[in-house]
Amino acid sequence: HGIKGGMSRTQTHEAFAVESGYWHLYRFNPSLKEQGKNPFILDSKEPDMDKFTQFLDSEVRYTSLKLSFPEVSETLYDKAKEEALERYNGYKCLAEN
Repeated sequence: HGIKGGMSRTQTHEAFAVESGYWHLYRFNPSLKEQGKNPFILDSKEPDMDKFTQFLDSEVRYTSLKLSFPEVSETLYDKAKEEALERYNGYKCLAEN
């Protein structure tokens, strides 16, 4: 994906993906349902969506889009951010029920 800092920074980049809301961490344990507990556990904290665009700009695949199609990229960035937040809220709802 062309991480702008090199492959030696993959763990830091992964943490940034979670922090920015690009990626969410969760677990599903079906045996918890048998115990009367919620089998879905959301491990991600509330994302800092202000960092979402910064995360996208840290990967060459997204900056290439911005350079090639600047008029469309902003709309796509906004849509991706909106969908990531919606996904997080859906996961949060699953974890709370």
